[in-house]
Parts: sequence; C-alpha cells; structure tokens
Amino acid sequence: MVTLVVGTILNAINQGTEILGGKPVDVLRLLLTYAVPFFVASYGAYSAFARLETFRD
Repeated sequence: MVTLVVGTILNAINQGTEILGGKPVDVLRLLLTYAVPFFVASYGAYSAFARLETFRD
C-alpha cells in the first residue's frame, strides 16, 4: 500500500507534466519510482521484525 501511495505521488512530482500533457513517460523512471518505496518499506519491516527476534532471545 505504501508503494502505491508514495510511488504515485513521486511520479506525479517527477513526471507530472508529461502525464498531464499526454507526452510519453520514461517507463524506467516510472518503475524505479515505484520500486524505491517498495524496497524501503520492505527493509523497514524486515529490520523491525529482526529487532523483535533479537529481543525475544
């Protein structure tokens, strides 16, 4: 869910003129803009889970 919200906002900021103007968008930039929040959220969840495992021992 975070990926969709943050990725859409970032794409609107980065390529808003192209999207609204009907111009072609840079697909690689579009995909990377969605990938970054996905990896950040995944890493955050993993590190929180790993920390919980450490405290349980």
